[in-house]
Amino acid sequence: MKTIDVLLAEHPFFQGMAPGYLEFIAGCGRNVQFEPGRYIHREGQEANEFYAIRHGKVALEIFVPGRGPTTLQTLDEGDVFGWSWIFPPYKWVFDARAVELTRAVAFDGVCLRTKCEGDAQLGYDFMKRFAQMVAKRLDAVRLQLLDVYGTVERR
Repeated sequence: MKTIDVLLAEHPFFQGMAPGYLEFIAGCGRNVQFEPGRYIHREGQEANEFYAIRHGKVALEIFVPGRGPTTLQTLDEGDVFGWSWIFPPYKWVFDARAVELTRAVAFDGVCLRTKCEGDAQLGYDFMKRFAQMVAKRLDAVRLQLLDVYGTVERR
């Protein structure tokens, strides 16, 4: 059985992070498993975790009145999700649902915030990584909106 720090070293989100930091943050993580169809978190609930997917698929969804749940993006092995733990007011802005059996490392957000606040370099490293992830997600949503609503002429 692999330890959390070894799992992190193998995960793309943590590539290049100093081994000492991997060991340091591993204490905030635990292995979790989600059955297909299970909601991992719901919009508006308190956000105290983020997840590094080791196996499976997770749909990020919003509820659209008149349409119901709408998938914004489907994430796979090697992705992470859940940036709401790092930004006040620490509430989920999307639903996350396991599409298939999913195994992940779940990180306690309070534990990570405490460690990041206590070590500015670690905090900066996390912010850079999350900023890149948020930018990619916004770009994916933009492309999906173009696909749904077509191109818009520029003025």
